[in-house]
Amino acid sequence: MRERGTTHRLADAGAAFTSNARNPDLRRAQLSFLGAWTAEWAFTVALGIVAYRDGGAAALGLVGLLRMVPSAIVAPLLSPLADRGRRERVLVVVSTVRGLATGAAAVVAAVGGASAAIYALAVLSTIAATLFRPAHSALLPSLCHTGHELASANVVRGMLDSAATLVGPLIAAVLLGVADVEVVFAVAAAASLWSAALLLRLQYDAPPRPAASARPRLVREAAEGIRVVAHHRDLALVLGLAAAQSFTRGALTVFSVVVSIELLGRGEPGAGTLMTAVGVGAVLGSLGASLLVGTRRLGAWFALGVALWGLPIALVGFVPVDFAALVLLAFVGVGNALIDVAGFTLLGRMAPDEVLARVFGVLESLVAVSIGVGAVAASWAVGAWGPRTALVAVGLVCPVLAAASWWRLRELDRTVGVHDEVVGLLQRVPMLRTLPLPSVEQLARGLERVDIPAGATVFSQGDVGDRYYVVESGEVDVVGDGRLLTTLGPGEGFGEIALLRQTRRTATVVARGDVRLQALLSDRFLAVVLGYTPSAREAALGVDEMLDRFDPERPATDPPPSHP
Repeated sequence: MRERGTTHRLADAGAAFTSNARNPDLRRAQLSFLGAWTAEWAFTVALGIVAYRDGGAAALGLVGLLRMVPSAIVAPLLSPLADRGRRERVLVVVSTVRGLATGAAAVVAAVGGASAAIYALAVLSTIAATLFRPAHSALLPSLCHTGHELASANVVRGMLDSAATLVGPLIAAVLLGVADVEVVFAVAAAASLWSAALLLRLQYDAPPRPAASARPRLVREAAEGIRVVAHHRDLALVLGLAAAQSFTRGALTVFSVVVSIELLGRGEPGAGTLMTAVGVGAVLGSLGASLLVGTRRLGAWFALGVALWGLPIALVGFVPVDFAALVLLAFVGVGNALIDVAGFTLLGRMAPDEVLARVFGVLESLVAVSIGVGAVAASWAVGAWGPRTALVAVGLVCPVLAAASWWRLRELDRTVGVHDEVVGLLQRVPMLRTLPLPSVEQLARGLERVDIPAGATVFSQGDVGDRYYVVESGEVDVVGDGRLLTTLGPGEGFGEIALLRQTRRTATVVARGDVRLQALLSDRFLAVVLGYTPSAREAALGVDEMLDRFDPERPATDPPPSHP
C-alpha cells in the first residue's frame, strides 16, 4: 500500500510538470514569471550593494523601507485593474515598466550618477513588481480546470520561483566578481522585457466577471478586496503568516550583506553567494513540494514553510560558520518552496475570482510593507544588539507564529477537503466540466443542500423553474405526462431546460429513495454558465438535443436523459 501511494505521488509530481509544458498558455505564463523574478532577485542583490557602499547596514535598511512603502500603497489601489479585464495585459505593462526602470538605473550607475536617482528608479521598479504577482496569481486559475491542475501550476511556479531565487543572486554574484552593479541592472532589465514579450501571444477564454463601470473607482474596488480579507478569517490568517515571512525576508536582505562581510569575511560577492544558497534550497524544496499536488494537508505544509523561513536564520546566529550558514540558508529556500505551493493554492481556492487579484493585491501590499519593516528592524537590531543576537531574535518570529497557527491551519485543510468534494461533484456534470476552475468554485460557493425523502417530489411538470439541481446521493425519476422518462443518479444534473429557455418545468422529478441534492439559484447558474462561451455552447447543444428527442405525446421507446 505504501509503495503504491509513493508511486501515485511520483506520478502526480511528474504530471504537474508535463501538464504545464503541454499547455502553451500556461507555459508562457510560467516562463514569464521566471523572467520577472530572476530580474527581481538580481536587482535586489545589486541594489543592496549600492546601499551598503553608501551607508552600511543602516542605509541597507532605510533603502529597503523606502523602496517598499510606495509599493505597499499602490499595489492594492491598482490591483483592481486586473479584475476588470484580461490579466495578462496588466502583466505586460508591469514587466515593461520594470524593464525600462531597471535599464535606466543601469545607465545612471554606468555614468556615475547620484545614488538617489538609482533609489528612485528602484522604487518605480518595485511598485511594478508588486503588481506582477497579484495579476499572475489571479491569472493562473483561469488557465486551469481543476484544483489538482491549479496545485500543479503552483508547484511549477514555485519551482521557477526557486530557480529564480538561485539564478538571480548567482548572476549577480558572478557579474559583481568581474564587473560592477550597472551590468547586473542591465541583465535584470533584459529579463523583465523578455517576461513581457512572452505574454503578448497568450490566448485563453477568460471566466465571466461582473461588468465594470466605465469610470474606474479604484479606491472603492480596492477597499472591497480588503473587506473580503477582513471578513474571511482563513484568508486573514494565511495573509498574516505571509506578512511574517516577508518581514523575515526583508531582514534577510540586510543579514545576507552583514553576515557575509562582518561575520564570514566573504566580502560583497559573498552576499550573492548566501542568497544563492537560499535558491539552491528552494529548487530542492520545489522538487519535494511537487509531491504535494494531491495532498489535502496544504495548511500544515504552509505552517512548516513559514517556520523554515525563520528557524535557520536564528541558528546562523548560534553557528556563524561559513559552511553551516550556507546549509542553513538552503533550508530557508525549502520553506520558500512550501509557501509558494501551499499558500498560493489556498488563497486561489478560498478567494472569489471576481476579487481574486485584489486579494492578491492586499497580499502584495502586506509583503511590501513587511519587507521594508523587516529590513529596518534588522538594521536596527544589528546596530543595537550586534549581528548574532539580531539573527536569533528576528529568526524566531516565524516559527513562533507558525506554531500558534497550527490547529487553525489543520482545520482549514478539512474545510478545503469538503469543498473539493463539492467541486468534484459539479465537474462530473458534462455541461459544467468545460468551466475553468474559478467558475466552478463560484458555483460551489452558491450551492444549497436539499434533502428529499423517498417518494417526495422535487418539482412538478408545469412549475416555474428557479433552481438547477445536481444529485449528490440517491436517485430521482424524471416523469413526463405520467410516464417514466429516465432515472438520474449521483453526478447528474437536472432543471436546466426551464432556466435556459425561460419556460415552465417540462417534467416531474420524484425521489426514488432518500436523496441528497445540491441546488443552485437560477441567477447564479445562468450568470456563470452563459457567461463562459464553451459551457454556454455545451448547454445549448444539450438542451436542443433533449427537446428534439422529448415529445410527451409520443411513447418513450428510447427515453432520453431528460433534464427538465
